[in-house]
Amino acid sequence: MSRPLTAALGAGLGAFAIYQRRERQQAERLAAATLETLLNAVDANDPQTGAHVRRVAAYALILADSLGVDEATRRSIERIALFHDIGKIHEALFDIIHEKSRLTPTERREIATHPARGARVLAPLAPFYPELPNGVLSHHERWDGNGYPRGLRGTQIPLETRIVTIADTFDAVVHSRRYREGAGAAKAGRVIAGGRGTQFDPSLVDLLMLPPVYERFVNAKVNKTNRTRRPKFERRDASIDRAEAPDIRFRWRTNELRAAR
Repeated sequence: MSRPLTAALGAGLGAFAIYQRRERQQAERLAAATLETLLNAVDANDPQTGAHVRRVAAYALILADSLGVDEATRRSIERIALFHDIGKIHEALFDIIHEKSRLTPTERREIATHPARGARVLAPLAPFYPELPNGVLSHHERWDGNGYPRGLRGTQIPLETRIVTIADTFDAVVHSRRYREGAGAAKAGRVIAGGRGTQFDPSLVDLLMLPPVYERFVNAKVNKTNRTRRPKFERRDASIDRAEAPDIRFRWRTNELRAAR
């Protein structure tokens, strides 16, 4: 093969590699933007759930940092936390969730479908975030195997989800729901300690109960500057303050802002 032809072939392969890389980067940005859009949709439809998932993400990241996970795992934990309840934003469940009275057994069975519903919503993004649908599907599994929907046991449950489950429970006990008042951090700690080895991964419970880690949970502050005007079409629970949600930004947005400077 002549040198000019070899050079031309090399240049063509190089250009093709650059094209593939750009296409991949563009697809990754689109996938990340889709996640941000989904999170905004959760906020618009149910500000209380939007605030809840951001708080859960903040708690989960405290536990992740204390465990010393790598950056990729940390990002996975953040995504699963932010979208663990997306299955509740469904017409079949929305009115049930927003009832102010306690749930009936039938309603509880309906609510128990939300992990699978959420996993189906997120399934198209699995090529970019393969851990996300399974993590959302698993967030009501229990360490002892008595959770749902698949009855996973112990380390069959993804580590990311085991972390999110503890953060989710902590937030659920601390903060008020429509049918009950929040019970505070002390009660949340007792609930989680009581679920050690049954509902929760015992090693993660032990980590949370370490005074420096538990203190970070109790003293976790939200970002009061992330105040966003509510859409005009929002009708439910206008009294809920969106500013209670911490400002957790997606990595793609941070990178784009840096590139624009």
